[in-house]
Amino acid sequence: MSGRSHEEGLKDLTLLGNQNNNYLFEYSPEVLEAVDNLHSGRDYFVKFNCPEFTSLCPLTKQPDFATMYISYIPDKKIVESKSLKLYLFSFRNHGDFHEDCVNIIMNDLIKLLDPRYIEVWGKFTPRGGISIDPWCNYGKPGTKYEEIATHRLMNHDLYPEKVDNR
Repeated sequence: MSGRSHEEGLKDLTLLGNQNNNYLFEYSPEVLEAVDNLHSGRDYFVKFNCPEFTSLCPLTKQPDFATMYISYIPDKKIVESKSLKLYLFSFRNHGDFHEDCVNIIMNDLIKLLDPRYIEVWGKFTPRGGISIDPWCNYGKPGTKYEEIATHRLMNHDLYPEKVDNR
């Protein structure tokens, strides 16, 4: 038989395949789940594009909408995507600035996964005639990934892509 076995992290998952999901409307990092990375001997990127991210302005409580891009090079663990969806949904009634949201997401994923490298980019739709697109990254200290993070930060947005969804 090929494919991932129960012993390779599947037995610990509580959300995948569960039809009775409890959608949490308040920030809930505890919903995140991880499984073993069966390919930890190689570097590769995992990228999530989440075009329906919402949070609230902490002062006005007006909704903010964004596409959230999460890219990471895993080490020993990978995030289970259904838990990530429910986690991102939990920001729906969370009041924080855009910059805070991307950093909170990155910090929670670092805590869960201890990735080699990660970056989170929130492309928020404009409000009041201005859009805010915070971007943050992290490379594991003392490794080449820390150097990659510094390089990416210093060269981020040198060639801004065409934005046509606003």
